[in-house]
Amino acid sequence: MESTTPLIEKVRKALGRTSPLDRPPIPPEIPEHVARLVHTDIGLTDLFAKRAAELKMQVQFVTPEEVAPEIVKFLKDNLCARAGLNDSKLLRQLGVKQAIDDAGVSSRLWDDLTLDAFYDYDCAVTDADYAVAETGTIVILPRVNHGRGLTLLPMYHVCVLEPKIFLPDLVDLFEKLD
Repeated sequence: MESTTPLIEKVRKALGRTSPLDRPPIPPEIPEHVARLVHTDIGLTDLFAKRAAELKMQVQFVTPEEVAPEIVKFLKDNLCARAGLNDSKLLRQLGVKQAIDDAGVSSRLWDDLTLDAFYDYDCAVTDADYAVAETGTIVILPRVNHGRGLTLLPMYHVCVLEPKIFLPDLVDLFEKLD
């Protein structure tokens, strides 16, 4: 028998074991209704908004037609002179860059910027890959047209979320990322 501490010996004795295990025990199956804190039958966007608010994020529900004007309003209300955007299909479809430019706010795509230049930008406008309702967090996967500096350097980050990207919890996120 190998040398162990008195505490480990007490635990072994309490478990009715006389020697260490050959292999670790297999954990028990946990029913999904116990493991998951969020169920898909509730409003994921509402839960996301509640959790995000707890993290001091502002969430606003708008129609697709209202996205670009609301982003412009946010930029003007917060005195943002420069905005950087990721070059995404969603933001192009919604006409976000054009609306920002038409409003007199300078905007550039991430591909057209250097990381050093981005320190002078007030706001980033992006989309996301997933939004996790349980935690109120957004997930942006790394890619060439969406560098990390885009969301980390400016004072403000405006993120456009489509209803189809909402996931109930981290279990679903990890399945998607697998």
